Amino acid sequence: MSLAIDSMVIQPPGGDPLFAPLTLDIGAGTITTLMGPSGVGKTTLLHAIAGHLAESFTLQGTLRLNGRLLNGLPAERRRIGLMFQDATLFPHLSVGDNLAFGLRSGVKGRQARAKAVDRALASAGLDGMRRRDPATLSGGQRARAALMQSLLAEPEAILLDEPFSRLDETLRADIRAFVLNHIRDRSIPALLVTHDPADARAAGGPTIPLGEGAIA
Repeated sequence: MSLAIDSMVIQPPGGDPLFAPLTLDIGAGTITTLMGPSGVGKTTLLHAIAGHLAESFTLQGTLRLNGRLLNGLPAERRRIGLMFQDATLFPHLSVGDNLAFGLRSGVKGRQARAKAVDRALASAGLDGMRRRDPATLSGGQRARAALMQSLLAEPEAILLDEPFSRLDETLRADIRAFVLNHIRDRSIPALLVTHDPADARAAGGPTIPLGEGAIA
């Protein structure tokens, strides 16, 4: 697996490019870190890769995932997982139903889907929480559930936008290790945006600095 970005440039309406042309080749199980000041365009870059870039922006360069050209594809066809600062779980669904929402369509039948969810919950240390309200989970539990939701969709790459920044300091190292180890174990290429040098060290891959820019 690989995520390849070649000469990518993002330009806001009426403004200069957010950063110099960016070229990256992220291999299987490699977690590449993007660091830079607020306002440089790190999150905008993730939106561009995921297929959520606002239409008012201009995107140049090419993006390939496992050799497949992603330029112009809608987000739902890119097979790229996302994990944000705030672990995104639907408040009107149980924890188990949140995870089931992420399941690939190839998992057929209620029993097979329930087993896949239960395996994911067990892997995340969330046994017995399938029927829990997401609002009752701790920050660490929410982060683990959100990762499992992303992984159940069997993404071919995953984007991490400051996923540990809202966690209590005492939990951060454990949750960070949990998330990054699961990504490496599945040989998924990943791009991590962070301001925390400890995140970059834990990721273990290349760290790419982005310069001054206009949009976060």
